[in-house]
Amino acid sequence: MQRLFSSLATIWQLSLPYFRSEDRWPGRLLLAAVIGLELSVVAVTVALNYWYNSFYTALQNRDVAGFWWNIGVFCVLAAIYTVVAVYQTYLNQWLQIRWRRFMTQTYLRQWLNTANHYRMQLVGDAADNPDQRIAEDLQMFVQSTLSIGLGILNSVVTLISFVVILWNLSAAAPLHLFGKQLDIPGYLVWAALLYAVIGTTLTHLIGWRLIPLNFQQQRYEADFRFNLVRTRENSEQIAALHGEAAERERHGGRFGLVVGNWLDIMRRTKKLTFFTASYNQAAQIFPYVMAGPAYLAGITQLGDLMQTANTFDKVQSALLYFLKAYTEIAQYQAVVQRLAGFENAIEAGRALALNKPTVEVLPRAGAGEIAIEELTVRLPQGKPLIETKRLAFAPGERVLFNGPSGIGKSTLFRAVTGIWPFGSGRVTVPEDAKILLLPQRPYFPVASLAAAVTYPARVGTFDEAKIAEVLTAVGLPEWSNRLGEEAHWNRMLSLGEQQRLAIARALLAEPDYLLLDEATASLDEAAEAQLYRLLHERLKNATIVSIGHRSTLHAFHSRRVEVVSGVESAQVRDVPLASAAE
Repeated sequence: MQRLFSSLATIWQLSLPYFRSEDRWPGRLLLAAVIGLELSVVAVTVALNYWYNSFYTALQNRDVAGFWWNIGVFCVLAAIYTVVAVYQTYLNQWLQIRWRRFMTQTYLRQWLNTANHYRMQLVGDAADNPDQRIAEDLQMFVQSTLSIGLGILNSVVTLISFVVILWNLSAAAPLHLFGKQLDIPGYLVWAALLYAVIGTTLTHLIGWRLIPLNFQQQRYEADFRFNLVRTRENSEQIAALHGEAAERERHGGRFGLVVGNWLDIMRRTKKLTFFTASYNQAAQIFPYVMAGPAYLAGITQLGDLMQTANTFDKVQSALLYFLKAYTEIAQYQAVVQRLAGFENAIEAGRALALNKPTVEVLPRAGAGEIAIEELTVRLPQGKPLIETKRLAFAPGERVLFNGPSGIGKSTLFRAVTGIWPFGSGRVTVPEDAKILLLPQRPYFPVASLAAAVTYPARVGTFDEAKIAEVLTAVGLPEWSNRLGEEAHWNRMLSLGEQQRLAIARALLAEPDYLLLDEATASLDEAAEAQLYRLLHERLKNATIVSIGHRSTLHAFHSRRVEVVSGVESAQVRDVPLASAAE
């Protein structure tokens, strides 16, 4: 019961925001309409139950007028049921897509909010495969919440409606055993209840393992799909390394987990289906076993017997809803757990940026320098990585960062831009200053070339003539007339071409502070020098801070900062450029 209430609380927590959102009134009206139509289905079912008695009584009495009258009544009820069923499905789907749209937008906003997606990975990616959770789990959550919720509502209302009928039929068709009549008030109700309790209990004992198995299956499927995408995106490097056999082995191992877990689901489902199928078949004959002797004894008519069988079936279906929907409920429970875990991971990522101690990046009114004070950058596990007491980058300054690979230079840049929360200290940045960080391997969305090179600016921010001119300036004139072409640019272009595109992005964005994290390392020295001259010419007032290892970069910087190993962490210190050649 504790797990049940916990699950219901989680479902409520996940569902409630939509019905309090800006779209709440359309959502509430659609939900009310869907519920009303579901109740109408039950009302038609009750009417059909009474029709069973009248129709079969007419058949038994060979009542021609009664027979045709009941055929007409059935046609009317069938027409009403059809209209109700059609609009219930239509409005249900309409509610689903509106609800899913809200949840998708909400999760995207929370996940992609101020580098939260990046911080979530830094703490170990507690919510694996966020793409699956947003694209698939949200769809399954909305669909199953409505399906299971309406199924439970239908079962409860059906149970209440038909229990009264079945109780009255128990009196009209008393229990007969071994030729003797036993007067047990409502015996058909108690028989249906006992039958359902036994079935539900045994179903849960047999099938409860499906819940964790379905959770694992979704995770293994998502991991397998994600790694296939990774192989596709890095096909050039895999081919160059002749890594096809290693990739097949890796994918085979992950697919082995998919297959192994699926076989566990199959075995558990087989046991559950053996029981549920046989139990459902027995339920078809059980009411005739209970009420048939009264009919054979001449106490009731055929119509009473058929109505009893139909009523018993409706009560049984309502009581056995859990049994029939167990597999769907197991899958739904797994989806709820995954979405709850995703929300917790989002909150954990947000907390990293808020909970002290953390690296604070604060705006400062007016123009001026980026000032770093008492900064200690740490690894996620808490180990100090790099420290500096005081470091500043003045407007228009050209600064070169040197130091051994892996010592923490790139992580320092991440801390300055506010996406690395681990550590302590303060970074003050001029208010409204535009900071652009270009990594060694830039990112380009799958979009038109114009949209890719101007990312993250909105499409249309820059005219095509300006974009074409900048592409020509960075050494990509052949691409200047292909701005409307859409492609996966990170796969299509060499890393050197990608870095040229990234420099073009910087020229268009015109940042106040440009941080280059080995952003030209894949280019030859002549091309690198040409791009630096271009940056100096077109971004005269910008502060340019570079991480690089080539001595040829010294000519393009007026100041050198070196990161050296310390006792516990790396230290930052200014070094005269003259010493670089030594």
